[in-house]
Amino acid sequence: MDPEGNEVSPGTTDKAPVRRAAWAGLIGTALEQYDFVIYGTASAIIFNKIFFPNIDPAIGIIAAFGAYAVGFGARPLGGLFFSKYGDRLGRKWVLVATLFLMGIATFAIGLLPTYEQAGIWAPTLLVACRFLQGFGAGAEQAGGVVLVAETAPKGSRGRYASLVFVGAAAGTALGAVVWILVQMMPREALEAYGWRLVFFSSIFVTIAAYVIRRKLKESPVFDEKKEEIAGVVRATPVADVVKNGRAGLFRVFFMNVGANAHSYIFQVFLGSYLITQLKIDATFIPKVLLVGALFACVSAYAFGSLSDRYGRRRMYLIITAFLFVFPVPAFLLLNTGNLFLISLVIVLGFIFAAQGSVGVQAAYFPELFGSRYRYAGVALGREFSSVFGGGIAPLICSALVTAFSGSWIPVAIYMMAMMGISLVTTIKAPETVDRDLLTEEDAK
Repeated sequence: MDPEGNEVSPGTTDKAPVRRAAWAGLIGTALEQYDFVIYGTASAIIFNKIFFPNIDPAIGIIAAFGAYAVGFGARPLGGLFFSKYGDRLGRKWVLVATLFLMGIATFAIGLLPTYEQAGIWAPTLLVACRFLQGFGAGAEQAGGVVLVAETAPKGSRGRYASLVFVGAAAGTALGAVVWILVQMMPREALEAYGWRLVFFSSIFVTIAAYVIRRKLKESPVFDEKKEEIAGVVRATPVADVVKNGRAGLFRVFFMNVGANAHSYIFQVFLGSYLITQLKIDATFIPKVLLVGALFACVSAYAFGSLSDRYGRRRMYLIITAFLFVFPVPAFLLLNTGNLFLISLVIVLGFIFAAQGSVGVQAAYFPELFGSRYRYAGVALGREFSSVFGGGIAPLICSALVTAFSGSWIPVAIYMMAMMGISLVTTIKAPETVDRDLLTEEDAK
């Protein structure tokens, strides 16, 4: 309580812990997104040739995106595994463990033999590395947003928590820069060893993230609740949230599934669509991703800050409504072949789908859950939806384009259907802005 008897949230008297938590979440999520973006770009540009060379190029891209989807399939398993530790041992412990798991798996991709060198073992090992990437990522973002949301003061949770996803945009930008540099190499050198340098570079991001995270303080909400339940035997957080928090789980799942699908369609699928269907030069893809990511850095923070002022639900409704109507005009603009209009579509996709949506989610999703299983609720809801959203979206879109002789119409219908799910769920969701995060009850 302050001198006037008003409640003061943990972390409001000292801004240093929340800034450190925000930086830790930002750079960790930057690593996660960097890992996924460099793989997604490699899938569109080169992996179909070096890991799946003996099949039709269109099928090779589908195979490469299939391996990409495995990383998303592993995310809920990682969320299940680490969430019990996040709600028992603390958010910091998980953030350090997942950091090293993702960093090592990404570095290992750069060491893999090609199909020409090892045959079927090459794509098999690629899938194994993708699985480990996804397993670590399954708890990474949940840990970051929960830690920052529980540390930030009321009135600025959205602003601070959105910085986690500014990190995601920064990871995309960094991945694009690295690919731009590597694509300057001769084609033979790129296919021989240049692509490996991209994955080796993740070691620098891993080290930088660890330097920040090793001095991180635990969430004050977790510390207070840990003392309260000391010696009390309770169900595991996963069992607890499945039994008592199903409403919140379903809300997070359906609110995220459409936004997540759109996010990875704009970040990953459109690259292969532009190359294979519109015959756009492959060197254009990382450049336009870089521009989109730079705009996304601003949009994540802007939408998070606006949600503090105007409410989480209102801002999320604006985002999901825009993305529901955007697919048809987006493809009409893309198919002009005009590079400026293509760039405009991808930039808008990044602003709203890639980072605008998660900029609001960063505070919204933790506020939907009570304190005792918040980490498990956010991790499971987000990561299970990521499998059915971003995990399979590039694969489904590639299959639709192939099945319908290059037509974009089925892809646009698919995008609208997915976003319609998120839009309807958001209409029925509660407002949670500035909710007391110490309470054990979920938002109603």
